[in-house]
Amino acid sequence: SAIFNFQSLLTVVLLLICTCAYIRSLAPSLLDKNKTGYFCLFWVFSLLSGERKSPYVSVCCVVMAFCILFVQ
Repeated sequence: SAIFNFQSLLTVVLLLICTCAYIRSLAPSLLDKNKTGYFCLFWVFSLLSGERKSPYVSVCCVVMAFCILFVQ
């Protein structure tokens, strides 16, 4: 059902990115061994926020939090 609602889809993607970055900070070998194949998507998500500290992900998280708290 999150596929049909853009705000829900964006929330799921942002949570997935932040979760993968958190898991990689706790157990880096868990995601580093999956650099190929289907699970490489989780490794890429962990790179987006965790290792490179993307300001775009941070801004999206702040905007999403503002929208959830004050717009809905």
